[in-house]
Amino acid sequence: MLTETDAFSGFSVDDIPAAKEFYGTTLGLRLSAANGMLTLHLGGGGNVLVYPKPNHAPATFTVLNFPVADIESAVDELVAKGVRFEHYENENQDERGVMRGFGPPIAWFTDPAGNILSVLQR
Repeated sequence: MLTETDAFSGFSVDDIPAAKEFYGTTLGLRLSAANGMLTLHLGGGGNVLVYPKPNHAPATFTVLNFPVADIESAVDELVAKGVRFEHYENENQDERGVMRGFGPPIAWFTDPAGNILSVLQR
């Protein structure tokens, strides 16, 4: 029954205008808005629903991963746009926040609502 549906994921934020600015302007994603919610239109045809939640609590896990060809370039470009990368204790991260040695190189950052996102090298 569900194998042929156009399923999509979603997560909450506490401020839709701030999310629109971050995802649309800072990250450069294509967006649409309807009914007070945003849809992130990702490369490859995927969509993610971003919805307001008054008692929003940021996810404690990565909600969205962006595969990139060159993680150093991606991190540098995002830092130039004001994105701050997370540094976690007991993780094998370099000065940029890129973790290596446990799967593909990956670096984490948050959206204005505190949700965790990542760039990871393909």
